[in-house]
Amino acid sequence: MNEATEKFGLIRLDPADNVAVATKTLARGEEIELGGHTLVVAQDIPAGHKIAVGGAQVGESIVKYGQPIGLVTNEIRPGDHVHTQNLTDHHVVSDDLSEINPPPSPERISRTFEGFRRPDGRVGTRNYVAVVSTVNCSATVCHQVVSRFTQERMQRWPNVDGVFAVTHTTGCALEYNGLKHRMLGRVLAGYAKHPNVGGCLIVGLGCEQTTGGYLQQHHGVVSLHAPDGTQLTRDGGIPMLTMQTEGGTRQTIEKADALLEQVLDRANQFERETVDASHLSLAVECGGSDGYSGLTANPAVGVVSDRVVACGGLSVISETTELYGAEQLLVRRSRSKEVAKKLLDRIEWWKEYVGRYGGQIDNNPSVGNKAGGLTTITEKSLGAVSKSGGTALEAVFEYGEKMDAHGLVVMDSPGFDPASVTGKVAGGANLVMFTTGRGSCYGCKPTPVIKIATNTNLYHRMREDMDLNAGAVLEGRDLQSVGDEFFEFALRVASGQQTCSEMQGFGDHEFVPWTVGPTV
Repeated sequence: MNEATEKFGLIRLDPADNVAVATKTLARGEEIELGGHTLVVAQDIPAGHKIAVGGAQVGESIVKYGQPIGLVTNEIRPGDHVHTQNLTDHHVVSDDLSEINPPPSPERISRTFEGFRRPDGRVGTRNYVAVVSTVNCSATVCHQVVSRFTQERMQRWPNVDGVFAVTHTTGCALEYNGLKHRMLGRVLAGYAKHPNVGGCLIVGLGCEQTTGGYLQQHHGVVSLHAPDGTQLTRDGGIPMLTMQTEGGTRQTIEKADALLEQVLDRANQFERETVDASHLSLAVECGGSDGYSGLTANPAVGVVSDRVVACGGLSVISETTELYGAEQLLVRRSRSKEVAKKLLDRIEWWKEYVGRYGGQIDNNPSVGNKAGGLTTITEKSLGAVSKSGGTALEAVFEYGEKMDAHGLVVMDSPGFDPASVTGKVAGGANLVMFTTGRGSCYGCKPTPVIKIATNTNLYHRMREDMDLNAGAVLEGRDLQSVGDEFFEFALRVASGQQTCSEMQGFGDHEFVPWTVGPTV
């Protein structure tokens, strides 16, 4: 941050910027010293919003983060409030790959955490048992099965964090092994085989498209062995029940209850042990963003991302519609032209997909985003991409795809937080860091979610929901040191320390798989 004045409540992020961000509400007529000049506030400006530090004519660019964020639609004078009344997005995606220049790999650092080592070599930060519904028709049965495993009953299995249901709204009336079917199958299989899941039971109706057999045949759902190598069933598969075969709902629930006790006995054999931090798969997410997100919480999480990559782990950023406008920053950091092209191809797909329904990708900023000071998708994306830190982009994955890589990667997803996180968890993320400026209450099972407030006011106002406060950056703390503290907190959570959402028991209804295609 090149110019920051706590006393006067302004931050200008880059010398090239012709706007600054208000760190407090500014009153009309207030005089502010910035860069040796006196700036008179022309209108009341809410905290987190932009104020013009220089004039700009219609058609000229407004610059923030040292990058254009949109074009002026009405003349702007110094001291004016810069927002939707005088600024619009004007981003054009470039397919120029000539500037690709990936940064060198960071110096390796050695850290550890206490995790659950799985027979396939992956490591969990939690040890859950999942009850997976193949179709919406079995969703209620799955929830009723889970409800039987109360806290009191679960005391029999002290090494298991809990039993949770994976239910959804589809699973049938779709083209067999078509795009929608494959996307759903990837996500269901990703949860069933997740490193944070020590055991699983699959429940279906029996006549749906997404049967347990489909998950076995097309998505490799096989037995999760106990540490001693034993298998729960003689055929080596995850136990699967169908309500039609078992004789209805009550019989299925009773059979599932008995089977889950066996699954829990085996999951309980897993114990935490010291493992290398290279086993971390960090998902970075932002939701309910505001004008501070790109100043405080997102770049602080970027520091954590760089630390995880330096440990040999994986960091994944998604929400493709919120990379639009800042995609060239990732293109330049791509390991190869093939990686860069895959990212650009996904953005082009989104433009066509949204346009098919009469929409535009640059309409992404929500009502809450705009109330918090974000005006254009380019501005929002420039702040969002800072969660990725500064390491090279190693790969681009499709939604819910298993992320068999190390380093920084992108997963294609929509900007809707529950759907975005669901995809990354299905891909193997065993830890989530979630920044918010307006206030999110998101939780997830089986992966713990660390929620980070962009400002101190939010941190105190929603204290039971916020794990960390990035508002300290606005109060003079060094961004690097704040990010380092966040990394240490992430290691403690990976080792079993509960997050706010875990302490409140959230995460049972946030499984929201994104699927593309018709219901027929």
